Amino acid sequence: MGKDGARGLLEMRNAGSRTIAQDEATSVVWGMPGEAVALNAAEKVLPLHDVAAATCKLSEAMDITR
Repeated sequence: MGKDGARGLLEMRNAGSRTIAQDEATSVVWGMPGEAVALNAAEKVLPLHDVAAATCKLSEAMDITR
C-alpha cells in the first residue's frame, strides 16, 4: 500500500495499461492515490463515484475479440 502500490500502477501504465486513481476529495486516505498522482502513474484522477463508469467506458473501447 502507498508507494509500492503507486509504483506498481506506474509499471502498469508504462506497459500500456489504462490507469485511474481516486481523487483526494473523495479519498478517506490519500496514500496510494496521492503517490500515484505524484508519480504520474494515473492517467485519470476521478472522484470515487465516477471510477466505475470510467472503467466500464474503457473496457467497452477495448477490442477484446483479438
